[in-house]
Amino acid sequence: MPSNAGTTRLVIVESPAKAKTISGYLGPGYIVEASFGHVRDLPRNAADVPAKYKGEPWARLGVDVDNGFHALYVVSPDRKQQISKLTKLAKEVDEIFLATDEDREGEAIAWHLVETLKPKVPVKRMVFHEITKPAIQAAVANPREIDRDLVDAQEARRILDRLYGYEVSPVLWKKVMPKLSAGRVQSVATRIVVERERQRMAFRTAEYWDILATLAVGQAGEGPRTFNATLVALNGDRIATGKDFEPTTGRVKAGAGVVHLDEGGARGLAARLEGRPFRVTRVEEKPYRRRPYAPFITSTLQQEAARKLRFSSQQTMRTAQRLYENGYITYMRTDSVNLSETAIAAARRQIVELYGERSVPPEPRRYTGKVKNAQEAHEAIRPAGDNFRTPGEVAKELSAEEFKLYELIWRRTIASQMTDAVGSSVSVRIRAVSAASEEADFGATGKTITDPGFLRAYVESSDDENAEAEDAERRLPTLVKDQPLTAEELAAQGHHTQPPARYTEASLVKALEELGIGRPSTYASIMQTIQDRGYVSKRGQAMIPSFLAFAVVGLMEQHYPRLIDYDFTASMENELDEIAGGDHAAVDFLTAFYFGSTNGVGDQDIARSGGLKKLVTENLSDIDARSVNSIPLFTDDEGREVVVRVGRFGPYLQRALPGAVPPPKAEGEEGGAPGDRAPIPEGLAPDELTPEKVHELFLGGGGERKLGDDPATGEPILLKSGRYGPYVASGERKSSLLRSQSPDSLTFEDALKLLSLPRLVGVDPEGNEVLANNGRYGPYVKRGEEFRSLDSEDKMFTVTLDEALALLAAPKARQRRAAAPPLREMGADPVTEKPLVIKDGRFGPYVTDGETNASLRRGQTPEELSLQEASEMLAEKRAKGPAPRKKAAKKAAPAKKATAAKKTAAATKATAAKKATTAKATTVKKAAPKKAAASSHGEE
Repeated sequence: MPSNAGTTRLVIVESPAKAKTISGYLGPGYIVEASFGHVRDLPRNAADVPAKYKGEPWARLGVDVDNGFHALYVVSPDRKQQISKLTKLAKEVDEIFLATDEDREGEAIAWHLVETLKPKVPVKRMVFHEITKPAIQAAVANPREIDRDLVDAQEARRILDRLYGYEVSPVLWKKVMPKLSAGRVQSVATRIVVERERQRMAFRTAEYWDILATLAVGQAGEGPRTFNATLVALNGDRIATGKDFEPTTGRVKAGAGVVHLDEGGARGLAARLEGRPFRVTRVEEKPYRRRPYAPFITSTLQQEAARKLRFSSQQTMRTAQRLYENGYITYMRTDSVNLSETAIAAARRQIVELYGERSVPPEPRRYTGKVKNAQEAHEAIRPAGDNFRTPGEVAKELSAEEFKLYELIWRRTIASQMTDAVGSSVSVRIRAVSAASEEADFGATGKTITDPGFLRAYVESSDDENAEAEDAERRLPTLVKDQPLTAEELAAQGHHTQPPARYTEASLVKALEELGIGRPSTYASIMQTIQDRGYVSKRGQAMIPSFLAFAVVGLMEQHYPRLIDYDFTASMENELDEIAGGDHAAVDFLTAFYFGSTNGVGDQDIARSGGLKKLVTENLSDIDARSVNSIPLFTDDEGREVVVRVGRFGPYLQRALPGAVPPPKAEGEEGGAPGDRAPIPEGLAPDELTPEKVHELFLGGGGERKLGDDPATGEPILLKSGRYGPYVASGERKSSLLRSQSPDSLTFEDALKLLSLPRLVGVDPEGNEVLANNGRYGPYVKRGEEFRSLDSEDKMFTVTLDEALALLAAPKARQRRAAAPPLREMGADPVTEKPLVIKDGRFGPYVTDGETNASLRRGQTPEELSLQEASEMLAEKRAKGPAPRKKAAKKAAPAKKATAAKKTAAATKATAAKKATTAKATTVKKAAPKKAAASSHGEE
């Protein structure tokens, strides 16, 4: 694009990829550089605070709340080099164009660039919603000024989130656990997930039965000869279905007026209907019509990518970002369903080319958004340009995941401008009278699509995996009233009511959107944040809250209910919108929220409480940490209250009679009598703590069980459960159960054998002890620093000295076990095309392509990990580069030997045991300082 003669312009965008694409559309005289996202932010910690502000009382917050909420911004350490480069370029050009994204975040980045670079040349703001040559040229030709209202709204949001996080999080540190975080939106999102899990925990299943009849017409005409019909009424009363039961009791709802069939009733009725005539009593036919779905907005794109492609919200947005920056789609953070006139024309032309003129409606379709608080003035997400490129045309240019997402967006856009799907639906009622004169009514429905319309291009998925697809047909024979039918089979069917489904990322984004909480730019980060904080984990697609989340949400609900109220959080979004529109001042909004003053803005409940600052400081002493960290489950058969306690080392079960006072805590203990506690295995979901499971944890793998008394010492031998699994203990001796052993079947004799480990096999001719023991990698024999594996756990107790010495004499290479087979073979990486496998490693399962390894995250299982997720994890690991090598620790001086002379073969077993105990104590003593140092370092 030609520039004014002799004029040089600096165009600043966020990312290098975007810069590369845009630079190709601009002519000589343009320098395109990236800011690499935000260039300034509030200080992350005390080290970021400039020296001249360190003594200020507000420096911790980074916001001077007493002086108009002035924010202290600092250049991010990883942006300083780029800022120096941009500052130098700004001095060498005649004009600067700020080409950051056209939303609040992009507007704020543009403002921060001006504040940081302090340019002496004219600065203009250029905006566009797609990176194509015409769009970029139009943006350069029509620049505007920075929108200060949008900047104020973004700044108010950032300060609001800082105040919320920095004032509420310390409450969690003091009352729940150190290093936790609270957030204006993340806490509400966590609450939504916790509430759904509470519903599942309170749910009581109910069983109900009906009858499935396979009916046949006398002579086959149009359609099939047989079809299925379900029992829907008996003697005029409706048969109970799942919706007729109370979810918390499993009983039929009062006043439901239904017939609740059990197994005996259903089977008996089916028998009484055998051989009886069936007759059609009603046929209702209606036209079927389905309009296309609106084009994608940020939330619906994330939902459909999760359903169809199994992409996480983060993966969807990262992939969409690449597609946008390389000119394939329009801007991907939007809540507008509008399409431009050029986009509508492009879609209609392509529909004619691909599906024919009959697939285009006479008038273009225009959509109205239903998103609460919608505010971003962009188009919907669509293919870029005035002529859409088909997926086939871009396939060779895109990675596998980019292609899948582009195709999804292309199909949705095209479908939005196509004709309705039309057809007919039919509802049929059939009656039979049993041998006992019971009138049994059966129902069947059918659907026929005569013109699929937009369904040729796109069919939306559902969060309910059992739901029928929109384009599915159910054909029935042609039926008329009073037509006789024959029952070929009558089968009694049992059903169970199901608890409400857990949220997926897709359905949680949908819930937040419907509540008006969060914005298109924040959904993906919210999903990631609540997982990174340990509040939520994923099992497949399902989002499962941790007990830590229960404690945090419980504290907030009891003591700060307004701060996680859905309406309150949505109302704050409204006020931020009003700031963006110039209708409210950011200072008034922040003052009302933080100090509680009423200026006609802000939440009145927060104002009456004196604002956030007073709310979280004055009521702190009212919060009982023990109560907050206790999640009641139920009362057991012996009248003991069973609760989950959230402790320093993880959640555990505790039970006690009502009003019982727990004994004083020992150093490092969580409190409560040892026999009344049991750890909760990692990965167990809250709703899986049924009375049966709790009983199993206390008596089977948890709690404490006495197996007998040691005949040698008289001390009790106890079966216990610890952080790393079940073990036996007697006095100071402890030993983990073997892999082949179960707590349920462990005998007193088994425990004695375990406590004999490490077992002294004997002493070699040179006086060296030979021991047999069990370790992380299985059973082994040991002499000094030499180890050899045993081929079975039983060998630890039976291996002789001669056998052990033979093993130790063999070359170590012969002892190497064959590599364990992978846990799962996943197929080719869509990015690198290398085969991906999941293996079991020292620290758990990991995915690898042979060169790069990535450990599975908490909550991920080898069976449920998708190929796309695995590819994404490896891509992230490759992007981080190799981990920096730790400096080798300085070697300590060799310890002096206990004795100069070696022990003779005649050394007694008692002397050898004493030596082993001494060596063990020495090892522990030397290891202690290292452990302390690591702990100290982790707290910095």
